[in-house]
Amino acid sequence: MTRWLDDDEQRAWRAFMGASQLVQEELDRQLQRDSGMPHAYYATLVKLSEAPERMLRMSELAAELNSSQSRLSHAIARLEERGWVRREPCAADKRVSWAVLTDEGLAALAAAAPGHVEAVRQNLFDLLTPRQIRQLTEICATVLAGTADRPAAGRGHGPVTGR
Repeated sequence: MTRWLDDDEQRAWRAFMGASQLVQEELDRQLQRDSGMPHAYYATLVKLSEAPERMLRMSELAAELNSSQSRLSHAIARLEERGWVRREPCAADKRVSWAVLTDEGLAALAAAAPGHVEAVRQNLFDLLTPRQIRQLTEICATVLAGTADRPAAGRGHGPVTGR
């Protein structure tokens, strides 16, 4: 039996989808315009910048970003072309390769971060009260906790600041 959404749920769902899409599109536009990179590349650089020694196994990075291996491999190839990331084979396991954030990649991230965080502020946090920010955090944490047992659910949405 289908559990259809009631009117309140339908309004909440559509508002969530519209707001999420709008914010994501604006962040992507800002990063493309100001830093010449899509949001997905920025998120990859952030994840690597936060990792010990600025490196992660490709499979772990894919899981962190909620990405397929092939999509991540393509993104890493583009980031390698820019000199921002390099791949290194794992000495202990030939099946494993590491993605490593280069000094140039860290510099690109540091240059992109101020504009990106300002866009996040303008398109989300400046529009909310402190109480709404706390509510948003609680809502998102509840949704993520409820999906934690699913593969890669929610693990790709870390900090946007580049710190």
